[in-house]
Amino acid sequence: MIKQILPATLLTLLLTLLLGLGYPLAMTGIAGTLFPAQAHGSLIERNGQVVGSALIGQAFDKPEYFHPRPSATTAADPADATKTVPAPYNAANSMGSNASPSSKAYIESTQGLVDQLKAENPDARIPVPVDLVTASGSGLDPHVSPAAIEYQLPRVAKARHVAEAELRALVASRTEGRMFGILGEARLNVLKLNLALDQSWPQAK
Repeated sequence: MIKQILPATLLTLLLTLLLGLGYPLAMTGIAGTLFPAQAHGSLIERNGQVVGSALIGQAFDKPEYFHPRPSATTAADPADATKTVPAPYNAANSMGSNASPSSKAYIESTQGLVDQLKAENPDARIPVPVDLVTASGSGLDPHVSPAAIEYQLPRVAKARHVAEAELRALVASRTEGRMFGILGEARLNVLKLNLALDQSWPQAK
């Protein structure tokens, strides 16, 4: 019996140290060396201050900025731990709404977002893009479609007193194509685009 237990115990300890400790540390070290920005959260800095991550959306509501897609993430209610409250782009609780397309509450909330967007963007020339009124599966998506940016472009150009053609050129330069030319769709990172806005036109007038 001892002859069987001892080798099994030693092998378990060895594999635990090798695969449970050594391998993760090695992969972390390699990732940190080869991909330092990505390994540390793809953080974005402005003037030496971290303003967000390229991987996580955040709220923008001023008219001079492009707005992201909605987020359905929540957090514990400070007043009642058994309940939750909306907490957009909460990276500690990635989730979608899980609402059925036939849900009356979901339809009403989506229609409310459509009405809000139309009021905020009276000069829009295209229909409301679907990604501006629906949350992503994670609730953290930092990207929107080119159509979502085009829909908002007249408002942002007017708020910044910038010609639409100039703003459209900036948008084109910041548009990310399909990965490897075949995966996904064209998209724009809202935080990066808004930072580029501030860099090109430092102060909204």
